[in-house]
Amino acid sequence: MMVTWPPPWSWPRADPQQTGRGAMIHAYTGSAVRAAEKPLLEAGQGEELMRRAAWGLAAVVLRELRARGPVAGSTVAALVGTGNNGGDALWALSFLRRRGVDAVAVPMGERMHEVGRIALLRAGGRVAERVPPRTTLLIDGVLGTGARGGWDPPAIPEGLAVVACDLPSGVDADTGHVARGVIPADVTVTFGALKTGLLVGAGAHAAGRVELVDIGLGPYLGEPDVSSLQAEEALAVFGPPVWNAHKYSRGVLGVCAGSEQYPGAAVLVCAAAVASGLGMVQFAGPAAVRDHVLSSLPEVVVGEGTQGKARAWVAGPGLGSGEDAGKRLSEVVDTCVEGSLPLVLDASALDLVTLGDLKRLRSAGCPVVVTPHQGELVRLTERLVKPSAAPGSAVAPAPFEEVARKDPVAAARFAARSLDALVLLKGPTTVCASSDGAVFVQNEGGPELATAGSGDCLAGLVGSAVARVRRPEVTHELRRVAAASWLHGEAGKRAVVSGPFGASSLIGAVRKTLALGP
Repeated sequence: MMVTWPPPWSWPRADPQQTGRGAMIHAYTGSAVRAAEKPLLEAGQGEELMRRAAWGLAAVVLRELRARGPVAGSTVAALVGTGNNGGDALWALSFLRRRGVDAVAVPMGERMHEVGRIALLRAGGRVAERVPPRTTLLIDGVLGTGARGGWDPPAIPEGLAVVACDLPSGVDADTGHVARGVIPADVTVTFGALKTGLLVGAGAHAAGRVELVDIGLGPYLGEPDVSSLQAEEALAVFGPPVWNAHKYSRGVLGVCAGSEQYPGAAVLVCAAAVASGLGMVQFAGPAAVRDHVLSSLPEVVVGEGTQGKARAWVAGPGLGSGEDAGKRLSEVVDTCVEGSLPLVLDASALDLVTLGDLKRLRSAGCPVVVTPHQGELVRLTERLVKPSAAPGSAVAPAPFEEVARKDPVAAARFAARSLDALVLLKGPTTVCASSDGAVFVQNEGGPELATAGSGDCLAGLVGSAVARVRRPEVTHELRRVAAASWLHGEAGKRAVVSGPFGASSLIGAVRKTLALGP
């Protein structure tokens, strides 16, 4: 069985309707995949596993060749490493040779997988010192899931299609960190299970389109390392109201955002929440900001304080850093503690919230969501958590800033556990983590969302997700947060079809995404 999904970045997308609604995606660490392979290897099935993987790899290569012209007579070269990844590539070349392909192995070390080498030569393939100049497609089969660090690739002719074997060489299978020498792939054919590094950050970008070849590891895989919501699960969070709904049952969100300096932040948070289908949005803030909100969104209920019907709150966007901002946040915290209400902390609130606030909220049973970007996560964690507790080896913990840069999944997990909160870490890949270690990663959004106010819209969507009446099909709070990220990303893809945009354009795109699907 082979499963395919689109690349995480394809900007701009010509038709926003052409995306999949498939089941939730799960990914595993490289070590987990190797552990799943172990009982099969011990049972003597190693060569069979390799041939299954190679057959799947060859099938994808053939499809790529057909898209470019005749298969017979075309040249496919493989950069062949010394381990099993190289063996997969050699067997794939042997299968391709039987289809009339000029199959060329270019060894990247002093030895190659012996059985694979013999299979290639028996099929009529050849070994060369360099990639032939007329090569149509290159297979990257150098480094596998256990490799760490970079490498020095040979000279490669320009314009080649590149298919990576299991993962692009130099991409960390666990973190997505990209080391020296990575050759960006058009397609990555991965075996047995999707690897976390193919879903996160630069690793996802380097992988291109990812295709999964089933080699029979399913019964031996444990719990996934990370998951990724797809359309069906995300849309369930923002589903239409039931037949007998009223405005309060549809969800009421309180918003504490904006200031005289940044009034637009309040407008964007409220607008995104309204567009997502809530029954009511309540705004608390100074008169000047209330006027801005009402002039744009007359349906928002405004007031100076937090009294009202809100069943969750968003606090922080555009709040500022002065004494008044601190008082406004404290009032929201008190309200949430009194009512055991969910609280989303974004932007300015991440610098204002105290460890005491978080402890009060959690003691009152309030779900807390923090939505930092990388720099904000580092500041928040270093301010509220002991640096000695940062992830890394027991002997020499890594600086948290380095962890956040190289391994955003580990950084988000650590922060969620340390703060006892849900963490939505914004970046090229959005990482959503809970204190129990569960993680969702979402790649729908691309660089089009790197624009002022985009995070304010996301905060409104997260607030909307946690303010809604609980549906039986969505039991984990983390799925709600991940669904908001999915919706934000899909809205960005829809908006950019019409050209560059500002954050206010996301509001209409949110409504269209919910009405029409991705």
